Amino acid sequence: MIAGSAAATAVTGVSAGTARAAVPASPGVTYRNSIAEQRADPHIWKHTDGYYYFTATVPAYDRIVLRRATTIQGLSSATETTIWTKHATGEMGAHIWAPEIHFIDGKWYVYFAAGATNDVWKIRPYVLECTAANPLTGAWTEKGRIALPLDTFSLDATTFVVNGSRYLCWAQNDPAVGSGTNLYLAKLSNPWTITGTPVRISTPTASWETIGHRVNEGPAVIQRNGKVFMTFSASATDANYCMGLLTASASADLLNASSWTKTTGPVFASNAATSQYGPGHNSFTVSEDGKSDVLVYHDRGYKDISGDPLNDPNRRTRVQKLYWKADGTPDFGIPVADGLTPVRLSSYNFPDRFIRHWEYRARVEASVSPLADSQFRVVTGLAGSGTVSMESANFPGYYLRHKNFEVWVEKDDGTAQFRGDASFTARAGLADSAGVSYESSNYPGRYIRHYDYLLGVQALSTATDRADATFYTQ
Repeated sequence: MIAGSAAATAVTGVSAGTARAAVPASPGVTYRNSIAEQRADPHIWKHTDGYYYFTATVPAYDRIVLRRATTIQGLSSATETTIWTKHATGEMGAHIWAPEIHFIDGKWYVYFAAGATNDVWKIRPYVLECTAANPLTGAWTEKGRIALPLDTFSLDATTFVVNGSRYLCWAQNDPAVGSGTNLYLAKLSNPWTITGTPVRISTPTASWETIGHRVNEGPAVIQRNGKVFMTFSASATDANYCMGLLTASASADLLNASSWTKTTGPVFASNAATSQYGPGHNSFTVSEDGKSDVLVYHDRGYKDISGDPLNDPNRRTRVQKLYWKADGTPDFGIPVADGLTPVRLSSYNFPDRFIRHWEYRARVEASVSPLADSQFRVVTGLAGSGTVSMESANFPGYYLRHKNFEVWVEKDDGTAQFRGDASFTARAGLADSAGVSYESSNYPGRYIRHYDYLLGVQALSTATDRADATFYTQ
């Protein structure tokens, strides 16, 4: 998927000494996690008919399910339909894994992996086809196994188009390379047939790719500004599971392994502070308004697993907004806590600067790293309904609060004083009603504003004051 351009940074004068930003091209979007319990390897497809289509691995590994809704959140309660069930004998009879749904040339296709009843680890990629407009009610035809030159353990096929050419990427074991799975890429002559010789574009060699198992799997592609970004998952499917990133120029020869550059470390990994473990096997979709990219992934809410992680059923589907750095690369941040997803708050008059905490002091700053320092969950105010509080994404239980009229991020100590200091009334932006301004609940007339890039709560009198106290959600 390709989202809109980065938030505009051009400013125009609106009064003496005051500038204003364009409303962000990618405004804030929030969801409530988890989207689906006991659904791993999630794939969401936003279709032109106004529906999101969602499929994922079920714990029994015995069928392919599909649900749809007009919103991403609506997938949580949408009716689930079984569109295909494993064979009673032979191929496609065991370990039904990682389905993906795609719409190609007017037809629906599901890519999935399966073993055989007489050899459950003979995992190979397969394809289903549906010609109906509604894939939940239409008939599905088996197009069979994707024939690969190397007949070995292979799974997690995904497809994407770059410059008019359709590609297939998948994970596969090559005994000549070693144990585990590598990523391979080939062009497709039709949705279930590769053409030419596949190229190996990634091999698990780094320490973060080889914990428990040597793994590169679950590729997913997002494109932006002439770049092709391919995420993949690495290491065993426990709390060590994480995501890496391959990057290539869209104008490069993608079938040349040297066109791809791998990150030196994971881009998305377990986070004890938010109680999210083993995030991975992701896909990408876009928000309902089409203006934000959305990361779809699974993880668990606990670290310790008894026995084989593949037998633990509690991987669940989650979503959160995907952000983009100023250099055009994706910023995955951290797997956020359960519940409402956070937003970022950009300055109205310094559009590249976001509210962030730095050594617990709140300020506005550009190019925030780590991203989560500038993410806050806007929740019902600690002082009660009618107010809001802003909880730190990477320090759950810590909130923006004023102290001596300076704004800090501090842990809720349970006192009435803290609840008042950390609660605000959200008002239409004082410099732009499309934005938001935050009035102190216990000091009415004082608003959060930046001054010398530090945040405080102050009474406002000038246009500059009002501009400093206006923010956009992103």
